[in-house]
Amino acid sequence: MESECRIPMACFRPRVLALHALFWGLVSLRVFGASLLGEERTAANKPMAAPCWLVEEFVVTVDCSQCTAFQASWVACEHTGYVERVNCTKSNKDDYKSCRSAVTEGHLFWKFEAAMLVLMVLFALLVVVRQRSLDRLASEKVRRQIESI
Repeated sequence: MESECRIPMACFRPRVLALHALFWGLVSLRVFGASLLGEERTAANKPMAAPCWLVEEFVVTVDCSQCTAFQASWVACEHTGYVERVNCTKSNKDDYKSCRSAVTEGHLFWKFEAAMLVLMVLFALLVVVRQRSLDRLASEKVRRQIESI
């Protein structure tokens, strides 16, 4: 005896649907709460003056390099762990700016590419298995219809 339910979402019991709604509600609350807290933190830091490289032209005097133990406590080093020295042209002021290492970015890119390749193969296999299953069901249905004639 076959189940009448062909659409999985229509088969869910109310308890399961309520648990799904609760779970996704908590996940979205966590995500949106974190973003709201992030906005509050940045708003608290706003009274500080903006670095010169944000408001005027600058020239990079020392290329991007990894922060030393002494530089690790600087605000510029906290974001990426790499820093470059810049000279603002208008105010002639030297400042440090956070930057991204080309080597690190390359590693991150290839990790992303590998993850996408694995996901592509996984979902391709999933599609093949599902298609075979659906083909088998269709052929059984046709066989049953032919036998009933």
